[in-house]
Amino acid sequence: MSPDAGPDTGADVGAAVDPVVDPDVNPDIDPDIDRAVDRAVDPAVDRDRYRLAIGRFATGVTVLTTFAGGNDHAMTANAVTSVSMDPLLLLVCVEVDARFHDAISDSGVWGVSVLSAAQRPVAEWLSTQGRPLHGQLDRIPHRRGEVTGVALLTEAMAAMECRTTDMHPAGDHSIVVGEVVSLWSAEHPADALVYYRSRYGALR
Repeated sequence: MSPDAGPDTGADVGAAVDPVVDPDVNPDIDPDIDRAVDRAVDPAVDRDRYRLAIGRFATGVTVLTTFAGGNDHAMTANAVTSVSMDPLLLLVCVEVDARFHDAISDSGVWGVSVLSAAQRPVAEWLSTQGRPLHGQLDRIPHRRGEVTGVALLTEAMAAMECRTTDMHPAGDHSIVVGEVVSLWSAEHPADALVYYRSRYGALR
């Protein structure tokens, strides 16, 4: 999905997966069912239809931040997933062609700020294609993370600092896994900003 169309959805990483029938787990199920399902898959699956389908999956909206080359880098993203509780791991998906990709790869540290519905203008600005790199956070209240020094949005509902542990290629994106090294949450969270069917909305 192009940056000006909304948050980076992970290019739309994470296709829906049909349940797998395992005859070793349940020998009463005919293994031919799997082959029948395979034959029933629509051969006309394409990028546009996939984007339409994955757009039915409502998500929260975040801003990813890092610091590299003497500049703050930021982007709106909703391809963000909790991975592990022990250790605390989080993953984000970043488009390979995005300038943020090189920045997060070089820096090895990054922040995630979870947006409220009132921060929709922030989400729209940081997903605008062609926006200038310099000063893109000048009008957005933020502070420096205590551990990594990356920018964290002060009006966010929650924020986390992460240190990259793994980076995996995945088509036109990279999956970046990071250990959470600091976090904070608003004491009284506001309505959440959500993204559904290519539109922003609010969740109370």
